[in-house]
Amino acid sequence: MMKGVVTVLVLALACSLASAYDPVLCKTFVLQLTILLLLRLLFPTCAVFVNGKFCKDPKLATADDFFFSGLNTPRDTSKSLGSNVTLLNVDKILGLNTLGISLARIDFAPYGLNPPHIHPRATEILVVLEGTLYVGFVTSNPENRLFTKVLNAGDVFVFPIGLIHFQFNPGHTNAVAFAGLSSQNPGLITIANAVFGSNPPINPDVLAKAFQLDRNVVNYLQKKF
Repeated sequence: MMKGVVTVLVLALACSLASAYDPVLCKTFVLQLTILLLLRLLFPTCAVFVNGKFCKDPKLATADDFFFSGLNTPRDTSKSLGSNVTLLNVDKILGLNTLGISLARIDFAPYGLNPPHIHPRATEILVVLEGTLYVGFVTSNPENRLFTKVLNAGDVFVFPIGLIHFQFNPGHTNAVAFAGLSSQNPGLITIANAVFGSNPPINPDVLAKAFQLDRNVVNYLQKKF
């Protein structure tokens, strides 16, 4: 009996480490509740973590674990890029853990930009509610194809997982979009920040060679980020 329980636990732990954006891998082996009950049976005094997040005892869950209010409120877009992303992931809604989904509201000032970035663990589907957006993504090497579209209210666009993408408001009025992402924790890597704002900084000679820039230009960009 104990051997069978240990086997299930090993599979459960393996799948919880394997993929944070694909809950199917985990549910192929066991239900989340079964994992939790088994872990609590063997380790009654230990906190249980799934996908790196604390997993509350289902008996103690409340409606608030699946709730967020205020996404209808416009966000501040006065910062330099003129955009503001409000992400509702597992950090904001605890009940999302293992469900493989999250949501974002994106506000744009006129000429506001959500700069080139990637979500390493999620595909994104975006719908424009207000205004106009110029959006696009770039495929991987060696093609590096650019797919772009101008979206108006009611239009939808998909950004495949792990690809560089962006959204820009070319209009004279504000724009608002909502995005669904296929992970409870999609992750975010903003290209310019990662390359020129890393901590500690990447050696300027590396970046000068990679981008075919003068070293002084690289130093300037690193100071900006």
